[in-house]
Amino acid sequence: MKGKIVYFEGSKKFGFAEHDLPEVEPGAVLVKVLCTNICGSDVKNWLGSSSVGIGAKETCQGHEFVGEIYQLGEGVETDSMGQPVKVGDRIVAPYYITCGTCDACKAGRYDLCENAYIHLGTEPTQWPYFGGTFASHYYIYPDQKFYKVPDDVPNELAVGVNCAFSQVYYGLERADLKGGETLLIQGAGGLGIYAAAIAKEKGARVIMIDGVKERLEFAKRFGVDEIIDLNEIKELADREQRVKELTNGKGVNVALEVTGFAGAFEEGIRHLAVMGRYIVIGINSTAVSATISPGYITRKALTVYGVVRYLPEYLHKSLIFLEKYQNKYPFNEFSQKTFSLNEIGEALQLSADKKITRAIIKP
Repeated sequence: MKGKIVYFEGSKKFGFAEHDLPEVEPGAVLVKVLCTNICGSDVKNWLGSSSVGIGAKETCQGHEFVGEIYQLGEGVETDSMGQPVKVGDRIVAPYYITCGTCDACKAGRYDLCENAYIHLGTEPTQWPYFGGTFASHYYIYPDQKFYKVPDDVPNELAVGVNCAFSQVYYGLERADLKGGETLLIQGAGGLGIYAAAIAKEKGARVIMIDGVKERLEFAKRFGVDEIIDLNEIKELADREQRVKELTNGKGVNVALEVTGFAGAFEEGIRHLAVMGRYIVIGINSTAVSATISPGYITRKALTVYGVVRYLPEYLHKSLIFLEKYQNKYPFNEFSQKTFSLNEIGEALQLSADKKITRAIIKP
C-alpha cells in the first residue's frame, strides 16, 4: 500500500510524493493521520524564513496531529503512560524524541534533549519516508513517546495539544503559577488563549495584552479578567501605568510572552512585580534582539524561564485537561477551516495572512 507525503522546498514551494508504507521496526508505531494542524513554525518553514530538522532542500513537515494506529512494532503494547493500545486507537506524539543518554535527559529535562530533532525535517526519499504529519501516514520512532487520546475528546480538539497547549501548560507550571496570583499574557493567539484557560483553572487572575480587538473579545470567553488593547493604549509607559492600576501598584506575579515579537520582552519585564517570573515562549530566534536594562531583572529579583519545548507527559496532561473542561470553554471555535491534503497551499497562505486562527488538514 502506498501513502502520500507533502514536502517543503522553502520560499513558498512544496510538492507531493508517494511511497510504499514502511515496515515498522520493533518499538515503533505507524499511524494513519486523521488530522493535522498548521502551526506558526510550519508557516515559517514554508516561507523559507526558518529551517527545522536536518536542513535538506526537500523536507517533510507538520507535527501537530491526531493519528489512528495502523501498525504496531514488535513489543509495543502500551502508550507512554502504560495504557494498553491496539490497532485503531487514536494517539498523539511529541514532535521530538528523548534519547535518554544526553546530559539534559539524564537530569530529567527531556524537553531539552540534545538529540530532540534528529528525525524532524527528514527528506521524503529517506526511510521511513513519513517523517512529517502533512501526509497520509506518520512514523513514530522507538525513542519517541506517544499517548492515547481519551474517547470523548474529538480529533479537532486533541490536535492542538502537541505543540501549543502542552507548551504553555508546561511553561505555567515551570513558573509555578498559583491561585490568587495575577498572570499577564502577551498575545491573544492560540497559545495565549490556551494559557488563559489553564490559568483560570489554577485560580489565577488574568490580564491580556494584544492589538487585535476581536481576539481580545474572544479571549474574554476563556476567563480573561482584564484586557489591554495596544491600539487604545499605544505608549509603553501608559500600559505600564495601567498594569499598576490593575495590581494595586505592584505589577503582575507572572508574565507570559507568546507573541514572537522581541520588543515584547522589554515590556513584559517592566510589568512584573518584585520576585516576578517571566515565561518566554514565542521569541525563539537568536536573530532578533530587545533593548532592556538588566537592572530591571536585578533590582526586582526576577526569574526568566525560557520554554522551547515541554516534558512529553504534558501531552497526556493536556488531553486530560481538555477532557475535563472542553464544555466549559469554546475550544471548538479555534478551528475555523478544514482542508484536504491537496489544499495545503491554500491553507498555508491563509495562515500566513492571519486570515484564520488555525487550519486543520484532513488527509
